[in-house]
Amino acid sequence: MTTVPETTPSPFTFSTTHPIHRQYHFPPFYTPQPILSTHHAQLSQWAVLILDYCRHNRIYSLSLSQVSYSKGTRPDLSAHPHAVLFYNAAIPRWVEPAFAREIVDWMAGEEGGMKAEWRDKVGGSGKKGEDAATGDVFWVYWRRPEEWAGVIEGWVEGSGQKGVVLTVYELLNGDATAKEEWRGMDEELMVKSLQILVKRGRAQVFGGDGQLGVKFF
Repeated sequence: MTTVPETTPSPFTFSTTHPIHRQYHFPPFYTPQPILSTHHAQLSQWAVLILDYCRHNRIYSLSLSQVSYSKGTRPDLSAHPHAVLFYNAAIPRWVEPAFAREIVDWMAGEEGGMKAEWRDKVGGSGKKGEDAATGDVFWVYWRRPEEWAGVIEGWVEGSGQKGVVLTVYELLNGDATAKEEWRGMDEELMVKSLQILVKRGRAQVFGGDGQLGVKFF
């Protein structure tokens, strides 16, 4: 961990007029608030800020241990640039790991619209609690897999890809999808989204060992 200069730019310079983004520069925003209604609003505001940041930077998953840290340490932004999400050097204020985990847990629940999901939790129950508490890496669903499935299906319809066989690699990196919103998406998230189209009878996914293909109907 290294000292970060106080001139570290805000990650929200792209939309500092957004009322929730302005909270990023409000010191109490970084500490869990004791009044229940205020705390609920705080969690909701953090969720919006995280989703907007990840959407702007095309980020699909984050590591909690790389974006939050404890008092007395400073993140190495050259190694973990997205640590600015929970660290504002200009104030300076930061989100402690326990509070950061609570924010992600809230986003992953019904109140938070299931806009996050632990990728590496132990047990696989999909519920908050002991399983989720062991997780570190989490999906950030600025579009949920069901929404990505709809976006992909719209591209299939608009580009005449029905009946065509493509590899998942081509979907993610091919010339035909260079301008699509999912460009650079994690392959695992793409497959999760495609599996929804499979359940709807709109696609077939086949192959394995890094050679996954998909055919759209």
